[in-house]
Amino acid sequence: MSISIKTPELPESVDEATLLTWHADPGSAVKRDDKIADVETDKIVLEVFAPANGVLNTKVAEGDILKRGDLIAELDESGTASAPAPAATPASDDTPAPAEKSPAKAVERVEDVEEVAVSGEELKGLSPSVRKLMQENNIHPRNLEGSGKGGRVTRQDVQRYLDVTPVAKKNLGLGSPERVLDMSVAKQSAGGQSKKEDPSYVRRVQMTQLRSRVATRLKEVQNTAALLTTFNEVNMKPVMDIRAKYKDRFLADYGVKLGFMSFFVKASVEALKKFPIVNAQLDGRDILYQEEYHIGVAVDSPRGLVVPVLRNAEDMSFADVESEIRVLAGKAKDAKLAYEDLIGGTFTITNGGVFGSMLSTPILNAPQSAILGMHTIQERAWVENGELVVRPVMYLALTYDHRLIDGRDAVQFLVSIKESLEDPAQLMLQL
Repeated sequence: MSISIKTPELPESVDEATLLTWHADPGSAVKRDDKIADVETDKIVLEVFAPANGVLNTKVAEGDILKRGDLIAELDESGTASAPAPAATPASDDTPAPAEKSPAKAVERVEDVEEVAVSGEELKGLSPSVRKLMQENNIHPRNLEGSGKGGRVTRQDVQRYLDVTPVAKKNLGLGSPERVLDMSVAKQSAGGQSKKEDPSYVRRVQMTQLRSRVATRLKEVQNTAALLTTFNEVNMKPVMDIRAKYKDRFLADYGVKLGFMSFFVKASVEALKKFPIVNAQLDGRDILYQEEYHIGVAVDSPRGLVVPVLRNAEDMSFADVESEIRVLAGKAKDAKLAYEDLIGGTFTITNGGVFGSMLSTPILNAPQSAILGMHTIQERAWVENGELVVRPVMYLALTYDHRLIDGRDAVQFLVSIKESLEDPAQLMLQL
């Protein structure tokens, strides 16, 4: 008996998805509830599990676009698994074994990279797509640090390694299907003559569903909204002093560290209460005033930047904010975010400071009307009570839709956040 396996149920507003990874080889035996595939939408990764014991016959390849109801595989309950590929034959006593290469975590020159033939046995336990990519590029597992659950190496880990290491540069053009020869380079010289450039090799990688959707949404925002950014600076010493004084007690009492984000979330909520237009959204010629405060917090994940939402942040304590952010960041790292975790935000906070950004102009997270950008903290000269002192200073940026929000409101909103952070007692007492 054959069981059809179709595209998993997609959220209502999602029309298509991408078959991201097969976790079982075609023709292999799987058991009921084994994870067999990951399907990526523009927001989340959906897991596909085997509905019964049987032999898997895949119908689509990794990277294929899926619609609702598409057949992606069949499970033959009476079938027999294909014979596994023979393991690499160990070298005989008369044949010298290939030279071992030392771990190459931080190789600086291409000449230092030694290619190593990677056997199937060394890649046991990895998904088929990851094994294929590593074998194509002769990447040994010891060179990678897995970001998946339990330290498992994912395709994104391999891709990042290829993007930034000399191995990728050395292997360019060695016949991988993802690499093509670019012969279309012809430039006009100053005299009008066509100048032939040396051919170069490029690596073609399909854009993920997430990156494709992000690109589309960001461009739509730029095309429709009247984007304007206002800046301010905040003395972070009062917040840092409170954290230093109470961090151990906070951790002991609540089981979570006291970070900066809880201060910014609570300061944003208080400012949104004072300036409700910043929490509003445009709907044609109507203005929708949001009377709840759902704060999106941008976090990093193996798939890129995602923005899970803290629901009703106005009702959350500092400990609630820190705990929920930790939970959502963990789910993002493990690709476990649900669709509901990512929708319904009314205002977003993004922290480029964790990557070293000094100043930026963030782009709106539509249909929201404003986004707050945090940045790195640097010691700077600061005038205090007529004296020049050194203080830890952060630059803040608020990008907003000028069609809806006047400059006065935007500036005063950002000043409100600044005042709350420079007087945290006022923030904690909700004054």
